[in-house]
Amino acid sequence: MISLLAANGARELSRRRLLQLGMAGMAGTSGLVSALGGSISGKSKAKHCIYIYLCGGPSQMDLWDPKPDTPEGIRSEFKTIETNVPGILFTELIPNLARHADKLAVIRSMTHTSPDHAIGTAHTLSGKRPKGPDDVYVAPADHPALGAILHKLQGETGILPPWVILPRLFSTGSPPMKGQSAGFLGASFDPVALDEAKIDSLAAKDLKFAGFDLPENVGPARMSGRKRLLSQGTLAGPGELGRQLPEAERWDELSQKAGSMLTSDQCARAFDLSQEDPRLRDRYGRHEYGQSFLLARRLVESGVRFVNVFWTYFDQKGCQFNLWDNHGVASDICGVGGVLKGRDMLTHRYCTPSFDQAFPTLLEDLQDRGLLDDTLVVVAGEFGRTPKINSFAGREHWPNCYTQLMAGGGVRGGQIYGASDKTGAYVKDMPVRPEDFHATILHAFGLEPDTFIRDHLDRPIMISEGQPITKLFG
Repeated sequence: MISLLAANGARELSRRRLLQLGMAGMAGTSGLVSALGGSISGKSKAKHCIYIYLCGGPSQMDLWDPKPDTPEGIRSEFKTIETNVPGILFTELIPNLARHADKLAVIRSMTHTSPDHAIGTAHTLSGKRPKGPDDVYVAPADHPALGAILHKLQGETGILPPWVILPRLFSTGSPPMKGQSAGFLGASFDPVALDEAKIDSLAAKDLKFAGFDLPENVGPARMSGRKRLLSQGTLAGPGELGRQLPEAERWDELSQKAGSMLTSDQCARAFDLSQEDPRLRDRYGRHEYGQSFLLARRLVESGVRFVNVFWTYFDQKGCQFNLWDNHGVASDICGVGGVLKGRDMLTHRYCTPSFDQAFPTLLEDLQDRGLLDDTLVVVAGEFGRTPKINSFAGREHWPNCYTQLMAGGGVRGGQIYGASDKTGAYVKDMPVRPEDFHATILHAFGLEPDTFIRDHLDRPIMISEGQPITKLFG
């Protein structure tokens, strides 16, 4: 047995796998994926994905896994309500979403072991558990994120970027967390990320992508001339000699892609929310959350494959507030108005009211346009909340058992997968790790965990360490 181990924990390859790799090695990416039963297996239904991340860890007990028969102090303060699917119960915080339970797979048995925000976020987004608290930020040798894996194995999406992050990369006054870069695949597989101003998330937003705005003194004709000069190596381009170097080749590829996007009417239109019916924009909500959801729909409709949407809050002074992290606060944080109970955080406009406006509208909009069948929609967080309510009417971090949602993209709606115990503390049935959740998203695109990509040292690396939840589909 020959063992090929990547620095980020790739599994041991069998002789049979090595033979398959050898047979496919000269055939390019499509040959490799075909030999390993990947995306061209004919099993995939998803062509796009909108991955919504509720930063901070949403409370499963107060949203989509209520325990109405538990004692006071564990039982949610919010009433349990029926959904449009018998047997699936939500709480009164999300009544609009309750009318769309028939579109949802509710996974109530998510579990991992770290109550740390950064570790949980990196684990969830990347599908790989960090080695420790210093291993949570993006780095060149990272395992590629989902958007980059799909780009590598399923190719370009025309002039549009294959992977977009809205409304900005997620960080908390630090570098972005893992799961937001192409890692060892290189910069050409990185996402296009909006950089919406970090101020007043609840203000009316247009989410303009400044990257498509040419300087005032540079029109389309002048831009085309610059591209010709770059291709000839006349300016800062590498020229014929430089193009013999791999680094120069990658630089040339990136500059050509950037130039094409800058001069593309198709790209500009895809990112232009002003082309949407104002009434629809109102339905989503004119804040950065609703407009991000609408822009995500607009992008997948235009051909973008993967869109991340991160839900965090910036106040009018630009102070970031981890709104889904509903401990409750004992003093004024970010100018939110002094003491906040956990219940106040959940019911604030920046939290469940805006979510229950924007997310059901997204599901309706995708369905009305015939996009839901081939667009996988994911709602995730880094963990859940404790069964026990604390002294500030909030809940603490709890990775032992929590809930995530999936819809569309071949997922069968109106189902619950797995179960928590009677107090919502631990998994009772069918545990699902972040690795498995990661593998399930790839499975929706027809890619199985034993599909391989090659790292910066040319070693074959499995795309996921999890096992997909195949029962969600069909």
